[in-house]
Amino acid sequence: MHFRALNRIFTKFSFTNKCATALPTRSMACSRYEYVKSYEQDDKILPNVWIVIRIDGKKFHKFANAHKFEKPNDENALNVMNAAGIAVMEEFRDIVLGYGQSDEYSFVFRKDTSAFKRRAAKLLSYVTSMFTSSYVLSWSQWMQRPLSYAPCFDGRIVLYPSDENLRDYLSWRQADVHVNNLYNTAFWKLVLESGLTNQQAEERLRGTFSSDKNELLFQEFGINYNTLPAMYRKGTILLRKRVVMGSQDEQEKGRQAIVPIHEDLIGNEFWKQHTEILGKYVPGKYVVSSLNRHLERQLAKQLEKQATIAEI
Repeated sequence: MHFRALNRIFTKFSFTNKCATALPTRSMACSRYEYVKSYEQDDKILPNVWIVIRIDGKKFHKFANAHKFEKPNDENALNVMNAAGIAVMEEFRDIVLGYGQSDEYSFVFRKDTSAFKRRAAKLLSYVTSMFTSSYVLSWSQWMQRPLSYAPCFDGRIVLYPSDENLRDYLSWRQADVHVNNLYNTAFWKLVLESGLTNQQAEERLRGTFSSDKNELLFQEFGINYNTLPAMYRKGTILLRKRVVMGSQDEQEKGRQAIVPIHEDLIGNEFWKQHTEILGKYVPGKYVVSSLNRHLERQLAKQLEKQATIAEI
């Protein structure tokens, strides 16, 4: 009996002493409950792959209707999405490209990123929550109507081993913009201007091809689809560039900022022009035209934020 009692005291002393020496080097207090950490899964992402995180709005049709978004495209609402995407790229310098359309945004991390030690859950939760909170904070800067309730976004991680896979993914998302926007433009013209019901408009467009919708827009509404704003037809690409304002000497290096552009990224020309995406990541130069008021506004906000941070 005495031996068992002494043994229990010795064991307790040893455990207490072990915890005392371990506490300074461990992030969690040593206790008999610590074994639960062993249930956590190792979710470290494979090395040398493109990491793409895509954010999607949840029940965004309901959200858009509740806040009376313009049909088929609300420019200011899209700029709120872009502002949230810019905020995410400002936080993560390892993101080489962002691509947004409608209620979704994709972020491409460098193959060799070590952010959060490449832990999938950390990356996904941080990017999703950062995007959502930035969307809420940016709302009043673009929208006249107050925010009735907070939006919700989900996220997923997809890994692409090759440059070709990554380009095909981005091409798929941009092709999706074209298909959806062409349909929505024709649909809402029929509803809002021709007086058709939603069901009648759907029946009118059922089985039509892109050429048919283009013809309908031109013949009945005098709209050349290719002249509509590029942001609606191509989505928004976010790139990190050295920005030189139009009034500056183009020889100046400029200041780094996230630049939203609306270009065709399916063809080769885009990738030849922006070689830093797939190659050595050194932001290229971007000269801002004074004619682009929205771009000037977005860049001015970024540069003002950089100046404020530098003063702190």
